[in-house]
Amino acid sequence: MIHHQRSKITVLLAFVAVTTMSAQTFSVTTFTDLGQLGTQGSTATAVNASGQIAGYSYVSGPGDRSFRYSGGVMSDLGTLGGSLGFSYAWAINDSGEVAGRANYGGGLNFTAYRYSGGVMSDLGTLGGNNSQAEGINNAGQVVGHSYVTGNSAYHAFRYSGGVMSDLGTLGGTNSTAFGINTAGKVVGGADNTGNGSFHAYLYSGGIMTSLGTLGGNYSEAYEINDADQIVGESKTAGGQFHAFLYSGGSMIDLGTFGGTRSKAFGINEAGQVVGGARDAGENDRAFFYDTGTMYDLNTLAAGYMGGAGFTSLRYAYGINDSGQIVGYGMHTDGNFRAFSLSLAAVPEPSTYAVLAGLMALGLAAWRRQTRRAA
Repeated sequence: MIHHQRSKITVLLAFVAVTTMSAQTFSVTTFTDLGQLGTQGSTATAVNASGQIAGYSYVSGPGDRSFRYSGGVMSDLGTLGGSLGFSYAWAINDSGEVAGRANYGGGLNFTAYRYSGGVMSDLGTLGGNNSQAEGINNAGQVVGHSYVTGNSAYHAFRYSGGVMSDLGTLGGTNSTAFGINTAGKVVGGADNTGNGSFHAYLYSGGIMTSLGTLGGNYSEAYEINDADQIVGESKTAGGQFHAFLYSGGSMIDLGTFGGTRSKAFGINEAGQVVGGARDAGENDRAFFYDTGTMYDLNTLAAGYMGGAGFTSLRYAYGINDSGQIVGYGMHTDGNFRAFSLSLAAVPEPSTYAVLAGLMALGLAAWRRQTRRAA
C-alpha cells in the first residue's frame, strides 16, 4: 500500500513538472546596441552559434557597407570594387563566413558574394546582370537569386564547389532562394505555372516542391532549420500577409499584434521564430515566437531599451540556439540601429505556487499513509 501511494505521488509530481515546463514566459538577459560604421544607422540580419553577427551600416560618402560584428567590434567588409561602394550582408555561418551582395564594376549592378578568410569573392550570375546571395550553411554553400538574361527573369541558385546551379521554378518565370540548412535543402519562393501565383517552396533532392499558402495566391519562405521547419510570409484568404511556420507538413499562421501584416525571418533548431508584426496602429514590432505564443520584443526588452537609446524594436531577423536575437530598431538619434539581445525562459510565477501546493499535498498524503502502515 505504501508503494502504491508513492507511485501516485510520483505520477503527480511528474505531471506537475511537465506543466511547469510548458507554463513559461521569457525575459531579456542582455541587450546590446551594436553601433554603426558611420553616423546614419545600421541593421543586423543574421547571427551564428558563437554570437558573430552580420548586417549592413551606412558609411558617410560611399553608402551602405556589409559588416561582421565579433568580440564587440563592427568591421567593414568592403565591396567588390564598385564605384558607388555598396554592399549588404544577409547571412553568416558558424565559421564566420558571410554572404550577401555588392556592387561591381561601375554603377548599380550587384553581384552575389561570399566573404571568407578576409576576402570578398564574386560568385557570378546565372547569365544576367545582377545576382545576390541570401543564405549560407556551415559547408559554405550559398543560395540566392540571379537574373538569367539581362534584367528580366530571375532564378534561385545554389552555389557549391565553385559552381552556381540554377534551381529553376515551379513552372513559371521567376524564383528566389533565401535559406539553406546543413543538408543543403533550400527554401524561397517561385512562380507557379499559368495560375498567377507565387509559392514558398522546399528544394530537396533536385526537386522543388510548393508549400502552399495560407489561403491567398502568394507565399515566400525565408529560413529553414535542420528539422526542415520553415518560416516566411503568406497572403491569407482575407488578403492580409501573415508570418507562417511550416512544420510537419502544415503551414501555421502566426498571426499579428492586431495589425494587417507580419513576416517571419529566422528560426533556430528549437523551432523558435523571430520576425516583425504590426500592431493595431500598423506599427512594426519585432517578435519572438515560441510554442504557440508570439511575444513582443518591445515588451520583453522594455527595461533595457531606453538606457541603450532605443525607442522601438522594429524587426528581428536572426536567432541562434542560445536564444540570441538580432535585428534593428529606432534609435533616439532618428536612425535605424542594429541590436542584439538574449532571452531566457522563466516559469510563470503561478506555476511555482501550484507546484508548491501539490508537493505539499503529496507529502502530507505520504506521511498519513506511512503512519497508518506503522
